[in-house]
Amino acid sequence: LWDHATSRVTGFEILPPARLGRPRIDVAVRISGLFRDVFPAQIAFYDQAVRAVSEADEGDDVNPLAAARRQSSQYPLRVFGAAPGTYGIGLSKRIDQDSMVSRNELGASYLAAASHAYGGCQAQGVESNEFAGCVADADAFIHVHDQDEQDVLDSSETVEHEGGFAAAARMLGNDAIAYHIDTAHPGAIKARTLAEEAARVVRARAANPQWVQGQMRHGHRGAAEIAQTIDNAYALAVLSGAVSSHHFELLFEATLGTPEVGDFLIAANPKAAQAIAKRFENAAARGFWQARRNSHHACIAKVQGASA
Repeated sequence: LWDHATSRVTGFEILPPARLGRPRIDVAVRISGLFRDVFPAQIAFYDQAVRAVSEADEGDDVNPLAAARRQSSQYPLRVFGAAPGTYGIGLSKRIDQDSMVSRNELGASYLAAASHAYGGCQAQGVESNEFAGCVADADAFIHVHDQDEQDVLDSSETVEHEGGFAAAARMLGNDAIAYHIDTAHPGAIKARTLAEEAARVVRARAANPQWVQGQMRHGHRGAAEIAQTIDNAYALAVLSGAVSSHHFELLFEATLGTPEVGDFLIAANPKAAQAIAKRFENAAARGFWQARRNSHHACIAKVQGASA
């Protein structure tokens, strides 16, 4: 319910199933540490709505929240995040520390980073293992992205959030699809699978010669931006498999496979150049990338030799 004068939510109304025209949908929310600290009232409000819907006298086939409450005789917990005082998921750091870390290990870390439930009487967070059950039973994962200036390969946090779910779900035997919802333009909302979004970003930005040339104008910092994008692409491949061999090929050809770009990376930021070369080696070693030409070895060796 809205107060239209202030555009604030003032309460909620539970719509009857007949008006919905479909069964209710059980939604679990994975919040960040920042959201936990800044929006405790919204968390409690959402939890209040979950509890109210779970108390409705409706059949299991219509109301999965009510079914969950009847099955366990407790209110279902549906807001999860990291323990109080902790932030982030940390999957990119684990991949940096061990480029060969398994997807299952990363999936377990993703679940561990959402080990506390929030809302209502759990305002400060209570340790709970219910999030793993929500991931195991999920039909889909939805991530809403409303920033035009960032994309899925531009932020390690987005990679960890979307890719982490994929890793955890597969570890638990679930092949639920992850969706990336672009709401930057409210009049033209786009829903894509994570794989579709990764493919779009690789072609539109990461492997686009115009973007690469633009980064080259920024010298050391531009080289770091290129390295970060490839780092995130590798992390997403490790976590979810959403980045294909063809996409790594496009990224390689746009960077180390182009002599002008390779020379720029070595001259402007040798550490970034070496990091990029290492990621392509990692991708090949794990089977994410099958290079189409044998000369890729020489391109990588050139970077490693110049950075030594």
